[in-house]
Amino acid sequence: MNHLLASSVLYGILDAGYVAPANMAAMAQQLLRGGIRILQLRAKKSSEAEIVAMAQQILPMVRAADGIFILNDHPHLVPVIGADGAHIGQDDMTVAEARQLAGEHAIIGLSTHSLEQVEQALSQQPDYIGFGPLFATPTKPDYKPIGLEEIRKVHAMVPFPVFCIGGITTKTLPQVLAAGARRVVVVSDLLKAEDPAAKVKEFLKVTNFQVV
Repeated sequence: MNHLLASSVLYGILDAGYVAPANMAAMAQQLLRGGIRILQLRAKKSSEAEIVAMAQQILPMVRAADGIFILNDHPHLVPVIGADGAHIGQDDMTVAEARQLAGEHAIIGLSTHSLEQVEQALSQQPDYIGFGPLFATPTKPDYKPIGLEEIRKVHAMVPFPVFCIGGITTKTLPQVLAAGARRVVVVSDLLKAEDPAAKVKEFLKVTNFQVV
């Protein structure tokens, strides 16, 4: 297991739905300066050429911070860009197919939205899973929130890192942690912050926010 992936508690997503492509590198710099070490580039409506261009700006910053850089979808672009891996959804492809495209040592993450999908993920052996959305979120408006009740069950089921996602903010974080979460993904609360670097630090300073 990748040590940095296992030890990280906060995972940030650079989402083109919130940040214009022209501002993506500056946002990445802010988040890294705050102390985040896992960044994913998610640009659903961008062309592959645009994604490559953004990634080529962001990757050197992530490398300088000794971080992990993940592409949302497009595992075939991982070796082209030199990224660390790709994150796929339930309807994209299998983890094995993604790893074949991204490279044998690439990190492959998988989104899950129910205990059933988590159980199915066990046989696919991703490097980590996202579990959510816990709360309603404008980032994924079509997904019904699943709540906090199953977080402990998920952690008991899988041997790999679980990153809880969906509507997590500094206000909702305490109840997410109390429900058993060990790692979280944050999108809008970071990207819409007046000072993204300070917001990252705020998340990282939350009492007892430690990998268990």
